[in-house]
Amino acid sequence: MNINSVIKEGSKILRDKFISSPILDSEILLAKTIDKDRNYILLNSNFLIKERDLKSFYYLIEQRSLGNPIAYLTNKKFFWNSEFFITNDILIPRPDTELIVDNALSLTKQKNKINILDIGVGSGCILLSILKERENFYGTGIDISKKCLDISKINAVNLKVDSRLKLYKTDVDKFNLGKYDLIVSNPPYIKINKLKYLDKDVADFEPRLALNGGLDGLSVIRKVIKKSSELIKKNGKFILEIGFDQKNKVINLLKKEGFYINSTQKDLASNDRCIVSTKI
Repeated sequence: MNINSVIKEGSKILRDKFISSPILDSEILLAKTIDKDRNYILLNSNFLIKERDLKSFYYLIEQRSLGNPIAYLTNKKFFWNSEFFITNDILIPRPDTELIVDNALSLTKQKNKINILDIGVGSGCILLSILKERENFYGTGIDISKKCLDISKINAVNLKVDSRLKLYKTDVDKFNLGKYDLIVSNPPYIKINKLKYLDKDVADFEPRLALNGGLDGLSVIRKVIKKSSELIKKNGKFILEIGFDQKNKVINLLKKEGFYINSTQKDLASNDRCIVSTKI
């Protein structure tokens, strides 16, 4: 079978399982199977696929038809200006989270050699994207998952920012090292009783630890805000991702811990998604 026929067959299987982008997903998965990029797939439709590659491709198609996200099947996800190594041990980076990077870079245009803390560093996508753009910034990432830290380290090496990064396995409650000019965090903020209603791709495959915000969705956010108020320098900036319906409650929590609210930012769907604040 040639590339064109394989893509048609793969996309039909995905379409029958109501996968939203069957052709694109088939192209990406075939590109991974034969170790080429998607452009090669598009430009070489008559290229014949080997039997062993066909078996590998159909395995990936089957996994995708079950809802397994493309990022986990390809072990990569593009975020900000870089490609990140991804496994199913970590939350997949979202375009909405680029709001944090955008705000961080805007707020630090005139800054030099600042120290940044990322609470719940995950894949490293937020912190490493900032370090990649600012060659004289230094970053510290903490996470309770060793697997997340291992993946962050791999991504830091790939992006050539590992010499300016320190990583620690710790709960935010127990971390007391240093004072920071900028703190960023995308903590778990989904209410526990809402987890089962998330999209199948998310609910069945992404790590619950990275999603579960407790009964009211704010249990981790409370800890992050409290600890950030202790670790941040006076006049330091704190950029926090939140759930779409949490703005007012989170603003109150921030004010109680001595933060001035600079702005709230909306995501691509015009939902409240990010709060920028200053320690006063």
